[in-house]
Amino acid sequence: MNAITPSSKFLWQIKREFWEHRGGFLWTPVIIALVMLAFIAMGLVTAELTAQRAGFTLNGIHIDQLTSHIDADDMAKFQGALDVGLITMGMPIRIALFVVVFFYALGALYNDRADRSVLFWKSLPLSDTQTVLSKVAAGLILAPALAVFGMIVLQLGFLILFTLYAALHGINALPYLWSPTHLIAMWIKFAVLIPVNALWALPTMGWLLLCSAWARSKPFLWAVMLPVVTGVIITWMQLMQSFSLHSGWFWQHVIGRVLLSLIPESWINLESLKSLDHAGADPSIALSNLFSFGAIADRMASANFVIGVAAGLAMIAAAIWLRRKRVEAYS
Repeated sequence: MNAITPSSKFLWQIKREFWEHRGGFLWTPVIIALVMLAFIAMGLVTAELTAQRAGFTLNGIHIDQLTSHIDADDMAKFQGALDVGLITMGMPIRIALFVVVFFYALGALYNDRADRSVLFWKSLPLSDTQTVLSKVAAGLILAPALAVFGMIVLQLGFLILFTLYAALHGINALPYLWSPTHLIAMWIKFAVLIPVNALWALPTMGWLLLCSAWARSKPFLWAVMLPVVTGVIITWMQLMQSFSLHSGWFWQHVIGRVLLSLIPESWINLESLKSLDHAGADPSIALSNLFSFGAIADRMASANFVIGVAAGLAMIAAAIWLRRKRVEAYS
């Protein structure tokens, strides 16, 4: 019989988190993708009934033009629009991921104290460190990976629907809708962004786990109201002006990092989004600049990123300590 190693116990704990939260982690992004595909299909049917043989467009380019000899600029415009569309259509899944992981982390260490099941889990040969870290891994790695799966389902379904719609009009859109979209490269970039987003999200995950381990009742109010009230007091008393900073800096770099870092790709420098307005006919240029490995490395080396990771790890360590000390809660 193989010996049970710490790594195998850790993997089993992650599996336990998946089994207990399969609805939020897996079925939420899949259902959102299927609902969006249903609306897209309804839109195509409506367009066919109302516009008949007028054809359909993507970013102003008629698909039937793809069968003719369009110039390189128009093709670049089409490819860029398709890349941007495939990425941005996953926004509802990203928003749902934020909500699911936020409330998952908030109840991760509170719920088992509220129902006293923590006593059972503590009777097993599982360390508090492994327990807390498994919840961190489930929220920051497993859930985003399943959200990426949902986005891939959405993208493939979108391309299939438009390919079939074009075929009904006698147009072979396969070389144009599938070949130029760089699907494999896009999915690889999604996978690379998972650990980057996880590191960026550590302050929020650490804060929510800390509140989940500490609060004896109403962890949501403690997690949200405490930072917000602190920000209101600091703004009202103009305390940041003593450090030659404005109050908005505290809201953005402290409260925003504590409460909103779970939002995927929220580490992007907002100033860099202005490059979208200067991308010319090919928006994919702006996207490649925003998500290039160089831009990601520069962002990860910034003080805001590094300090956030350190603060998140410190709060996770505090949550582990509280997990050892506290077993009671008042629901």
